[in-house]
Amino acid sequence: MSTTEQQVTIRTLVRRDTTLRRLLTVTLVDTLGRGAFFTLTSLYLITIVGIPAVAVGLGLTVAGAVGVVSSLTFGHLADRFSARRMLVWLHVVQGLALVAYVLVQDLTTLIVTASVVTLAQQGGGSVRSAAIGRAFPGSERVRVRATMRTVTNVGIGIGTALAAIPLAIGTGEAYRVTMVVSGLLFVSSAFLVAGLSPSRIDPAPADRTDTGTILRRELTGRSPYRDVRFLTVAALTGVFGMQFGVFEIAVPLWVVQHTVAPDVLVSPLLLVNTVVVVLLQVRMSRGTDTVAGAARVMRRAGWVMALACGLWAAAGWIRGDDWVPAAIATAVLVGAAIAHTLAEITSSAAGWALSFELAPADRIGAYQGVYGTGYAVAAMVAPAVVTLTAIDLGTPGWAVLAVVFLAAALGVSAIAGRVARTSAPA
Repeated sequence: MSTTEQQVTIRTLVRRDTTLRRLLTVTLVDTLGRGAFFTLTSLYLITIVGIPAVAVGLGLTVAGAVGVVSSLTFGHLADRFSARRMLVWLHVVQGLALVAYVLVQDLTTLIVTASVVTLAQQGGGSVRSAAIGRAFPGSERVRVRATMRTVTNVGIGIGTALAAIPLAIGTGEAYRVTMVVSGLLFVSSAFLVAGLSPSRIDPAPADRTDTGTILRRELTGRSPYRDVRFLTVAALTGVFGMQFGVFEIAVPLWVVQHTVAPDVLVSPLLLVNTVVVVLLQVRMSRGTDTVAGAARVMRRAGWVMALACGLWAAAGWIRGDDWVPAAIATAVLVGAAIAHTLAEITSSAAGWALSFELAPADRIGAYQGVYGTGYAVAAMVAPAVVTLTAIDLGTPGWAVLAVVFLAAALGVSAIAGRVARTSAPA
């Protein structure tokens, strides 16, 4: 299928499929709120509330651990109960918890509030992935996820831009009003989710006895905990998922502390990442709708990520006090950002495909929960890992990351390739 044909298919699907349109609308509303909220959160807690930065980091780490458990738990629940109802309530809970951030006064209330937010966010991710797996056939799932990823980046970009208003005002009231509005956006999304078709996104209804008693729905597919190949794929894609931490944490510190490029370049590099994802996520998801295709794309993503790590490191080798070294370092950093984002795009698409194609139809929620857990664990450990390697060790640290990312990608590719050659997907 050509790029033009694929784009037409996506446009046609969005135009004709009310479920997809509603999911995309929910995604846009959610990410508008998320972009504005999380731009302000740490600054609000540290500068307005007065919680020490170390304590804020500790609180968010504990919340991340809650997210790991939530991803697993709600993945299993999504195979037995209504995905639509769970998504409605998870949106309400997350929205109210975001609003409750304005009541945070110390580490204890931060841990409780952040944990509830993360529970709803990670749990909702597993349920939403299961719903997509049921609502769309195999050939459409990755393109739907890619389209939602594009909308996500647009929403976060707009939300982040809107957060500039309270940042410019700089008062506690401005922060709190924006955070409350962000939470209410999630609550409003619950009404949109309620309009989704249960027949499309919910698991098959349970059997009933003659008296109307609901019997426990039997799941015949293999449990993800007994599926060694899937557990390995989930673990390795989680390891590769630490690349998000590289861009969000290591890159800003690297640019400011270890290169001669201007500090202000940090923001444009993040913008490059967002723009490339918006422009190319759907287009570069081509070829990942089969296990064999996902294996090839994941292998390429590993080599491109290794190249990106080399370019990030190379930017730190350039030295000099005039504008020429700064310009060269800037060009190298932009190249690294583009390569990094291309690897991010292709690895995400390959991972989505494998998370769906390797899962039995009646266990898709549990499999999505396990797959999401890999990313949740990666998000929890990434700050420490990328700091101890790239920032503390410099070039050797970037080399370590390059080897880790490449090994993870080649491992996923090898497993998927073997599955494609020897057996049909579950």
